[in-house]
Parts: sequence; structure tokens; C-alpha cells
Amino acid sequence: MDNNSNNQVISLQNQNEMEETIDLRELFYALKKHVFLIVLIGILCGCVAGVVTIFFMTPVFKSESSLLVISKETTLTSIADLQLGTQLTKDYKVLITTTSVLEEVIENLGIEVSPETLRRDITINNPSDTRILEISVSNPEPEMAKKIVDELAVVASDYIADKMEVIPPKIIEEGKVPTVQTSPSLKKNVLIGILLGFMLTAGIIAAITVMDDSIKNEDDIAKYLGLSLLASIPDRKDYINTKSGRDKASKRKQKH
Repeated sequence: MDNNSNNQVISLQNQNEMEETIDLRELFYALKKHVFLIVLIGILCGCVAGVVTIFFMTPVFKSESSLLVISKETTLTSIADLQLGTQLTKDYKVLITTTSVLEEVIENLGIEVSPETLRRDITINNPSDTRILEISVSNPEPEMAKKIVDELAVVASDYIADKMEVIPPKIIEEGKVPTVQTSPSLKKNVLIGILLGFMLTAGIIAAITVMDDSIKNEDDIAKYLGLSLLASIPDRKDYINTKSGRDKASKRKQKH
């Protein structure tokens, strides 16, 4: 193979490598050029997310109640009693959401919901190193959230005492009617909408920039065609516009 063929092969390889290489500077300048569009679409997406959150998403309210797990009725509590109470809380967390308890709560309140659906709305938390069970119920209606969590605490306490033959957990705090919704979060959704708008717009601009292989200046000739630039011809339009401007200026001077 002669030198010319080798040079052509090398030139083609370099051309392919240059085509596959993404010019980060060009990408940066493209994003910088359209920064106003990116910000605008991001704000619009945030506004859309806010409107959807306010008008199309169901607000959810949460009411909480607390139970105290005790091992026996006494004024003095030993270390063994504390350890036993801590172990009992793990069993109670399971018993509170059993189907029998949930079915009784549904029947007592006369609500039309399945035990499985109600179970998904219930959250039970046991703070570390305590014998307290925090029961929370989420519901679209604040008053109903309080009714469910209160009834659940009463029914669960009686059920635990009956099945385990122990002293029933004491209700130390009843539920309150929530005044502030727990979800959806308007601020969170608006922020997510803005970020998604930024990312979507920037991604589209970056994709268009990378896929655009049109020749715009002298550097693109070497980049896409693999050819060396020998000379450049000035734009004739600029010359004509400049010449016409000079002629007009000279005519004005002659008139004066």
C-alpha cells in the first residue's frame, strides 16, 4: 500500500474519531446561548406541577395516637420489666394491623373500605429504647383520620389483652384533627417540576447540538470533512451592504 493510501486511511480514521468526539465547549456555548429558554421552560414546568398538585391531587391528612406497653400494674419498674415491655412492642406492632382488628374498626365506624386498603394507610412506629407505640392513620378527610386512629387504638388494646392475656396497652395520647396536609407537598412537587423542566430542555438542546453536523465556520470544515483550509472568500452580502452604505454617505455629503 502506497503512502497516499495510508494517508487516506489515516484521514478517514481521524475523521471518524472527530465525528464521535463531543465538543464540550460547543455544548457549553449552546446551553449558555439558550439559558433563557431553559429557565423559562423550567419555571413553566414548575407552575404546571403546582397546578396539578393543587387541583388534581387529593390531599392526605395524618392523625396520630400513642400506646404505652406495660408488663404489669406496679409503681416500680424493674429492668426485666422494661426489657419485657420492649419485646412486647414488637408483637403489638404486628397484632395492631391484623385483619380481625381492622375488620372490627371498619364495622364500628361503618366505613366502606377493605382491611387491605386500611392497612396501607396505617403506620406504626416504635421510638428506640421506649415502650411507646405511635400509631398514625392517613386519610383524605381530617376528621375521619382522627376517628380511625382513635378507634384503632381502642380495638387493638382490647384485642391484645384478650389474645395475649396481658395487661392491655394504655392509650396515652388520642388523635387530633389535623389542620395541615401531609401530602402531596406543593413545594416539593414544584421543585421537582422545575428540575425536570431544566433537565428536559437542556437534554433536547444538547441532543440537537450533538446531532447537528452542518458546516457553520472554517473549523467545521476540518472537523467534519477532514480537509485543510487554504483560503476563505468573504461574504458578498457584507461587501455589498458596506459599499451601498458608503455610496449613500457620499451622496449625502455631495448634497450638503
